[in-house]
Amino acid sequence: MAQKSDNDDENELITAQLIYKILCRFSGITQPWGVLTGVRPVKLFRRLSGELGEQGAVKKFTDDFYVSEERLRLARTTERNEKRILDLSRPDSFSLYVGIPFCPSRCSYCSFVMSSIERVGKLIEPYVELLCEEIKTVAEIANSLNLRLEAVYFGGGTPTTLTAVQLDRVLGTVNSSFDMSTCREFTVEGGRPDTVDTEKLIALKENKVDRISINPQTLNEDVLKNIGRKHTAEQFFNAFELARKCGFKNINTDLIAGLPGDSFESFKSSLDSIKSLSPECITVHTLCMKRASALTTQGVTLDTDTAREARKMLDYTQKTLTDGDYIPYYMYRQSRMVGNLENVGWSLRGYESLYNVYVMDETHTILSCGSDGVTKLKRNNPDYLERVFNFKYPYEYIDRFDEIIERKNAIKTFYGK
Repeated sequence: MAQKSDNDDENELITAQLIYKILCRFSGITQPWGVLTGVRPVKLFRRLSGELGEQGAVKKFTDDFYVSEERLRLARTTERNEKRILDLSRPDSFSLYVGIPFCPSRCSYCSFVMSSIERVGKLIEPYVELLCEEIKTVAEIANSLNLRLEAVYFGGGTPTTLTAVQLDRVLGTVNSSFDMSTCREFTVEGGRPDTVDTEKLIALKENKVDRISINPQTLNEDVLKNIGRKHTAEQFFNAFELARKCGFKNINTDLIAGLPGDSFESFKSSLDSIKSLSPECITVHTLCMKRASALTTQGVTLDTDTAREARKMLDYTQKTLTDGDYIPYYMYRQSRMVGNLENVGWSLRGYESLYNVYVMDETHTILSCGSDGVTKLKRNNPDYLERVFNFKYPYEYIDRFDEIIERKNAIKTFYGK
């Protein structure tokens, strides 16, 4: 296959510009990110700054990509805030991701590989047992290669779907298997407030977890019901307060702009209420209509009114969080997002999530354990990644576990090159 040339890139850009101008003229609508479709606009801005200087990158974003002044400013600010975190990474650094693919129920917007505990509860215990074995195997490889662990992230699904005893077992395996002396951050998502209790929080605390997420997505009770979140706003506030009482000093909360039935005033109320709790991090996502989500399969579609409301929500977010001393520290975009917008992680200075920056920037190797895990191997060549895939579903993970362990030999091969 012939390699793509600079002329091909230029022709592609010219074609995109022409189509964009025609559509803007026809619809009367401009897009905040112009013709950009990539997941990582901040990474692109950083690369262009290295090639053209910062002012050259600014000119490229505005003159060639038609990015709005507001989004350009957001990208520049985020890039500067990321730099301190990126500078912590070394050639031998890596981060660890552990996936827990279980939730109390599936949210209507969700397309992640996860299983509700009503359907697959019997798989959880064998999954936990094998997950601990995979963690031990990966740790042996990382230790033999003298790799340096920077951050640990437990995601899902909802990790706190596990019992306190199961959490203690998996977290304890990480702590006893890896060299944790260099680990700067240990995050566990307690994404569903109805899965958070004192016993589980104590298990996290005793296993050196120093950052957690408690994610309501909205505090509008009607919207919570519409999207299949089987918890109340009160349960979120109770879980947040309980986490503080248990000593957690770095808590993230997630909100989603553009949810069905949510208005600007309702979103504003949710954000203001969360901000009043002074969480260290607030991540604001924009609804993404993934093909596999229930919203999409049920025929829910996006329209200009929804996009307009979502843009107001994010504009308000940027103003109120900036005024409240929060900084944007990582950002990414997805296809099929309401209003062609973005997801942004905001934090109080000094509380930025290292893992979120590393995984989004593709800074260093990410070793992944659990179903649907993707190990991303990176070293020396800044533009080259090798991927090692685990099987997607919990039943596959359990039934074909030996194959997963065999695949991990690719880590040794990669670092031996």
